[in-house]
This record gives sequence, C-alpha cells and structure tokens, in this order.
Amino acid sequence: MDEQTKTTPIDPRTMIRVRGAREHNLKNVDVALPRDQLVVFTGVSGSGKSSLAFGTIYAEAQRRYLESVSPYARRLFNQMPVPAVDAIDGLPPAVALQQQRGGSSGRSSVGSVTTLSNLLRMLYSRAGTYPPGLSRLEAESFSPNTPMGACPRCHGMGRIYDVTEQTLVPDDSLTIRQRAVAAWPTAWQGQNLRDILITRGVDVDTPWRDLPKKTRDWILYTEETPTEPVYPGLTHEEVLASIKRGDPPGYNGTFTGARQYVLQTFTKSQSAKMRARAASFMVSAPCPVCHGQRLNPDALKVTFDGRNIADLSELPLKHIQNALRSALTGLTQKDATTLAAQGIVEALIERIDVLLDLGLGYLQLSRPVQTLSPGEYQRLRLGTQIRSNLFGVVYVLDEPSSGLHPADTQALLRALDGLLEAGNSLLVVEHNPDVIRRAQWLVDVGPDAGERGGRVLYSGPPEGLKAVKESRTRPYLFNPPVHRETPSRKPADWLELSGICWNNLSDVSLSLPLGVLVSVTGVSGSGKSSLVGQALVSVVGKALGQPIETETATEEGDDASLLDSEPGQPVGKVVSGLSKIKRLVVIDQKPIGRTPRSNLATYTGLFDQIRQAFAATPEARKSRFDAGWFSFNVAKGRCPKCEGVGSVMVELLFLPSVYAPCPECHGTRYKPEVLEVTLRGKTIADVLRMSVDEAHDFFAPEPNIAHGFDTLQQGGLGYLRLGQPATELSGGEAQRIKLATELQKRRSGHVLYVLDEPTTGLHPSDVDRLMRQLQTLVDQNNSIVLAEHDMRVAAASDWVIDLGPGAGEDGGHIVAAGTPKDVAAQPQSKTAPFLARYI
Repeated sequence: MDEQTKTTPIDPRTMIRVRGAREHNLKNVDVALPRDQLVVFTGVSGSGKSSLAFGTIYAEAQRRYLESVSPYARRLFNQMPVPAVDAIDGLPPAVALQQQRGGSSGRSSVGSVTTLSNLLRMLYSRAGTYPPGLSRLEAESFSPNTPMGACPRCHGMGRIYDVTEQTLVPDDSLTIRQRAVAAWPTAWQGQNLRDILITRGVDVDTPWRDLPKKTRDWILYTEETPTEPVYPGLTHEEVLASIKRGDPPGYNGTFTGARQYVLQTFTKSQSAKMRARAASFMVSAPCPVCHGQRLNPDALKVTFDGRNIADLSELPLKHIQNALRSALTGLTQKDATTLAAQGIVEALIERIDVLLDLGLGYLQLSRPVQTLSPGEYQRLRLGTQIRSNLFGVVYVLDEPSSGLHPADTQALLRALDGLLEAGNSLLVVEHNPDVIRRAQWLVDVGPDAGERGGRVLYSGPPEGLKAVKESRTRPYLFNPPVHRETPSRKPADWLELSGICWNNLSDVSLSLPLGVLVSVTGVSGSGKSSLVGQALVSVVGKALGQPIETETATEEGDDASLLDSEPGQPVGKVVSGLSKIKRLVVIDQKPIGRTPRSNLATYTGLFDQIRQAFAATPEARKSRFDAGWFSFNVAKGRCPKCEGVGSVMVELLFLPSVYAPCPECHGTRYKPEVLEVTLRGKTIADVLRMSVDEAHDFFAPEPNIAHGFDTLQQGGLGYLRLGQPATELSGGEAQRIKLATELQKRRSGHVLYVLDEPTTGLHPSDVDRLMRQLQTLVDQNNSIVLAEHDMRVAAASDWVIDLGPGAGEDGGHIVAAGTPKDVAAQPQSKTAPFLARYI
C-alpha cells in the first residue's frame, strides 16, 4: 500500500478493518474501509476486487450470520467457503446483490423476485371482484406454483408437453431395423426393443409408413411392458422354431413404448444429456384448460379493475402502475374490503415506482427470470432492497451498472443514494468511470491480474488516486477523453434484412455495412440484444444453412428450460448481400464448459498439442504412452481415486462442503507413472499449473504451441492458469478466450462476427485490449457487429445503429444510423449526447 493509504486517519469505531486477506490471488491484504459511505473497488479484470469484496468481506459476514442459525436451517443456505483472512473488525450484517441468478427455476419470474406477485395475489384474494357463487379464495390460489393455484391440466406451466408420431418417427420411409423410431436409444437397448418386436411378429424390414396403423400406434403409445424371449439375429420364423424346439433364448427382454420411454427418460434420468435428448422429441402447445395463463379456472374468474391476475401480470410494469393509479381513484368506500385494497394498491404503487426509476418499466411481472440480463436481475434485487427499510447493513454489489446505457446510470446512482441515506454502507465492485467518480472512498486493486495483482494500491478518497502511478484505473478517471483520430472505414458492401419481428422488434428493416466495425446502441431494453444476438444471428444463420447452437444458461436439473416453453423464433429475411459472407461466428459470454474438467487449455485445443509434445518425449515412447495417457479425462492415465479431478469432496453435514486434494495423486490428477514423464524438466501436472504467460515462455521452442498463447496474452488473459476450471471463469474471461481461439484459426472468406455486449465486466484498459483485437479482425477483411453500451467503443466503431427511442414497447425502432459523428448529432437519439463526448 502506498504512503497515502498509511497516513489516512482511521477511526476503529467507523471502519471495517480487514487484516491478512489471502483469498484467491490476494497477497495478505490489510485494508480499512469507512462504514456509511459509497466505497468502490476498482482494478483490471482478475485483479482481486471481487475476491476482496465478495470472497472475503461478504463471505465472512455470511459465515458470522449463519453461526447464529440452527444447524438444520444452515443446510438450506447456499453457503460460501470460509474466507482465507486473519481478522475482520467492525463488520455489520451484509447483503450481496450479485449478477448471478442463483438457483432460479423456470418458474421464477419478475413478480416472484420482487415479491410484487405476493402483494398482487393478496389484492385479488381480499379485494377482487368474484363472480356469483364463488367463495373467497386464499392468496395461494392465485399462484401457479402452489397445488391449490396451479392449473390441474398443465400443473402451472401454461403449456403441455407430449410427443407426436412425427417427432418420434421423423422419417417414415425408414424401416424399424433402420431405426425409424428415432426416439429409442441408439445403443444396445434400442436393438433390444427391435429384437422384441421381431419375436412378436412385427416386420422390422417394412417401411414404417406401410405398417398397419394399429401396429404403429402400439409400438409408439402402448403402456404395456411385456417381457419376451429374445433370440438375437434370428427372423420371426426362426424365433418361433427355436421356441417350438425349446431352445433357450439369449435373454428375456422387456418392451417399452416410445412415448413411455421418452417421458420416463425426461422425468427420471440422472443424465442431463439424456434428458436433453428426450426433450428434443417432445413438443409443446398452450394448455387447453388455462390457455397459457397457468392458473386454475376459479382464480381466473376473479378480476380487479376488469382484469384477471394473469392478464395484469402480462402488462409492462409502467402499465400496471397506470392501471393501479386509475383503480385507486375509485376506491372511495370506507368498508373493510376497500380499505384493504387501498393499502395493498398503495404499497404496489410505491414499489413499482422504485423499479420505474431504475429504468425497468418495460418488464412484465410474468417474465421468466432466466430471460433477464444479469444487469436487469441485479437492478430488480436492488429495487427490492430499497423498499426493505433495512438500517446499518453493508450492501455488496457486483457491477450494478453492467448492461446499463449511460442515460440509465443516473437512475442507478439515485437508487444507491437512497440506500446510503437510509443508514447503510455500500461496497461496490465497478468498472464504469461514471459510477467510480461518485465514490466517497476508492479501493484500487492491482496493478495487474492474477499473480501480478492482489495488492491494494490505494485506499482513500478518490482524488488521492491521482498520485498512484501504478494504478491502471487512474488515467481513465482523471485524463480527458481520448477522441478518435482515424477516419471511419468505408463499407465494402451491405447486408440487407427486412421484416424482422422478435420481442419488441416489429417489421424492422436493417441495412448492415460489411467490412467494418458496427456498434448497435440504445437504452437498456430498447431491443439491441433482440436484434443483434438473436434476430440477426437466427436469420443470417438460417440463410447460410449454418444453424447456430445456443447454450441455455440455466441451472443443472432445470428440466423446464430444456423444453420450448416460449415457442417461436425470430422472423425476417435476407434481401441482399448474403453472398459476401462465408461464415457467421457468435462470440458470447456463456461458459466455455459446464464442469471443472473443462478449462482454458482444453477449450482452445492447446492441450491436445501439449499432450502430443509429451507423448513425443523419449520417456513416453519407451513406456509406449500415447497422447491419451496425458489426458485427465481418459482412464488410462488419470488418477483412479479422483478420476482426474485432483480433489475429493468432503461433505460436512451442517457446514459448507469442502474440497481436499486427492490423497493419492495429491492434486496432480495423474497416475505416478505418467508424472515420471517430463518435458524440459516439467511434468504434465506442472504445465497445467502454469499461467498463460509462463506457458508462453516455456513452449517458446514449439512455435505452433507458443502462437496459441500469443492471442491469449493479447486479450489480457496472461494471468489465467491453463488448468483453471471453466466454472471459475467470469463471463468476460470466457468471451475473451472464445475470441482468442477464433483469432488462432486460419480463416478463408469473409466472416461476420456477432458479439452481445462484449465489454461487460471489463476494466477500461481491458476494453482497449479487446478493441485492438476486434480492429485486427476487421482489418483482415471481416465484419463485426456488437451490441454495446460503452460509448468509447461506439465512438471507435465505423458505423453506429441506435435503437429506441425508449425501452420495451417504446423501443424496437432504428432511430439513427451512420458514422459515430453522424449519430452523435441526431437530436432524437438518447445515445447522441453521451457519444458526442468521445467524438
């Protein structure tokens, strides 16, 4: 820590004092933070900001709280690991507002996260208009997530899921032997079902469509499970002869109808892959009983101000607000029911006011949580906390301005001020200079990422950071904006799309310049991601005959997410310009892997080359070890105890489970004989522990491998370890790994790259690195389109398309398009004044 930090007077009674913090890359950090102030943590991506704010301070606050809770109740919490820290003094209770959606299921909605749905259900229960003869319903009867409220047909999902002959048998020209029943298992179990049909006399060599309908229906839909003798490889006549002679069968097999197999696999299989395969044979349709409104018939008969609760929940929050205000003027009676309604309506109006001020008026109460951006989710949680009236709490926030247009940032700052004025403390991890400048106290962590970070460079009032030369944040806070010096590139051609309809986009026509860098801007909720990340990708991908795989960012085991619960795809067509594009590449922030076995080395393909280098050593050849022996995912070389994970989980019933190094391989992942093979004195386990920077130097004698590390270093990822599990990587790190992997490839032809808010989670210095890589791709005769809020990025683009003018139904229109200079001069654009600062 520098001298300024040491000379800052610290009053123990008003400070949170951290001593000896060693979480992740933190280097025995001592720091003091004032309570009742806005404290902002800054530093490059991976420097250790979140390790200090969340991994240390919040984790310790949670641990202390849980010590006061009964051991049984403790099991219900998602407990963070105990932080590596000597002591923390003066720490009040803490609430974390992170961007992760936690364990939200397909049933979680905006209404449930904000608790507005609870109030709304109470309003309909106590003050709704009931039809004659219907007794008053309890509030739970208006929830699709309770047995008494859910529609009896669809169980509160709003849609029913089943199979059809077409989904089970997509090609009816095939025979059963040719696997016409595609939904059946592909391996031995599928052959078993076919052999049972041979025993039963079904002609498995006749095209499916020529089989009798009765036979087809029995094979697909029967709920019988007959057991039959199976004689593998014999015809039906030979089977009958064998039975007549008394020959013993190969085995007795049990038949399962195709529909029953699919439904059982979907509901009972422990394998997410198997459940996903089963879901691919199922189709959904609106529930015929509730017509998609998810509730039981009685609840849907109750109205308030002329609408049932499902209709009201489908409205954007701002319209619900207007409807409630209108209803409030009519509540003039003095009876108990009216007084109850007045109180509930006023509470709803107050809570929705906060969300409207946070720029979330375009969201519907019924909107599923999993369709929200991380920034939207965190602002919903923030809005809920503002109304909680808690006092003396430390709120720890993770980049609250993430995904926010500059025009929306002021509302966020007002919300933070509200929490401060209520007597609380704010610890905010942030990259946005506009938010950082509002801090009352700055903690700058760095100077760089990973092992080259983890130190507190400065802790004190913001002005003091000016004198800290090591800080990567300092120039972006105190230096004037850097204006663009080079002229915008001229489009080489144009891609024309028309009739785009998706979410709030209605019959939009898009003229997209090619051979340039295009930024799509607009206020939060204006339709940027709908246009760029979804409609453009879907329409162009289909036109190129290149289906784009979309990963589902849902929790393991959330079966509802595997199904097409919100059917439909973006509509639109390519009018011209498609012939100029050879390939479409989407680079998003979704994880590069779902398990700890995935890592940077395996995703980029570098690990394949590294394993081949080890297999080529004299020691490996002598032992006849091929490259597979050096994979921790292959049984022959990995440790049999931990199966190549390197650690074993120790469950502590009432405490967080802990992971301990494997007692056999001691965390190396491999068998002892594999670790005897070395490359220039290093084992394969040593290489996995190297950072990208260390590996770049180590593999200098192998240029093909070293080149792969070059692009990772250019993306600012030199601090990541090769074997670091993918589950530990942030969205920004995952996206930069994907970009670096793409840059390594040999490309032929014009590629259209699509990125959705690529600067989310990035420090301004990392944004500069990212832009240099993107500009390199454009210089290599490619096109890049990105949805973006960072005005520095928009100003450095060649073309800007601004959506708006507002959010939700008030957005979805292209209000301006042209060079950054042109758009900055457009009076109807809400982006223009913020963009003009950098022109």
